[in-house]
Amino acid sequence: MITIASLVAAGCGPAQARLFADPLLRACSRFEIVTPGRMGAFVGQCLVESQGFTKLEENCYWSDPARIARFFPNEVRSIADAQPLMRNPKALAAVVYAGKNGNGQPLRDATGKVIGGDGWVYRGRGLVQLTGRGNYLDAGTELGRPYVANPDLVAGPDDACLAAAWFWSTHKCNALADAGLYDAITRQVNGPAMDKADLRKQRSQEATVAFA
Repeated sequence: MITIASLVAAGCGPAQARLFADPLLRACSRFEIVTPGRMGAFVGQCLVESQGFTKLEENCYWSDPARIARFFPNEVRSIADAQPLMRNPKALAAVVYAGKNGNGQPLRDATGKVIGGDGWVYRGRGLVQLTGRGNYLDAGTELGRPYVANPDLVAGPDDACLAAAWFWSTHKCNALADAGLYDAITRQVNGPAMDKADLRKQRSQEATVAFA
């Protein structure tokens, strides 16, 4: 069962465990994340995605234009194109997430400078980084929450947990957890990058033991 003590045993800091224990328990109950294996895999992924429940919002602050161009080659074609996005999170998110997951195109001023857009408004938030206007719309519709009108809700503990559990359920991760397919879960949560796959597996297994 998810409690403050079991969250700490799973690797969560005490302060965050106190803040998230009840919202996690409610969200997991709603989406049938109720066995030690399911809860462990879910919390293990969330711990890695959110750096121990401490990072609930994508900051999109990049200071190296070469790195921007390298990571987003389809959206940022050159280092020169990356320069205006450097240390400019609002513009970076608006450009690299434009036209994805229901997002529109960047908003520009009269000079052509990017001043915002859906990519920034609907940047990653929550325990599994809900991203894109379309995903905010789908989650909000299913959960009865005004995420499109107020996307910052997803960065609060209650909705961070609720949106993450919704994402987990819609991607059929309960069945994957039942089968112990941790890499398959990571692929659903993180995509082809499979970032920190070994750590996600480790955290999931530790959390499963903690919740048993």
